[in-house]
Amino acid sequence: MDNKNTENLTWFAACKVSDVPPNGGVCVKYGNEQIALFYFTRRNEWYATQNLCPHRQQMALSRGMLGSENGEPKIACPFHKKTFSLISGECLNAEECSIKTYPVKVEGDKIYIGIEQGVAA
Repeated sequence: MDNKNTENLTWFAACKVSDVPPNGGVCVKYGNEQIALFYFTRRNEWYATQNLCPHRQQMALSRGMLGSENGEPKIACPFHKKTFSLISGECLNAEECSIKTYPVKVEGDKIYIGIEQGVAA
């Protein structure tokens, strides 16, 4: 989840809670963007990031492995093992790249992802 101001966001219904595997992720399309959505059951928290791994430009993060590093939730690219904070998007095992994160909210059985206004759908 991102700590950005949520007033300038457009929230879209990404999927149902039951569509996301426990401790796993799914890829959600919003316009031309691919967003990786994760449910980290051990923390009972939802996270969303870009699906594109910046290391080799592959749409793969939704299939990555969830974990924690020093208490911070992270995702590891399934191909390159680069790890990224699910909170800030910062690369945790290199300084060369970072990923975009999105705020997530749950209402009933639906998951919503916040997109900054002005981002093309």
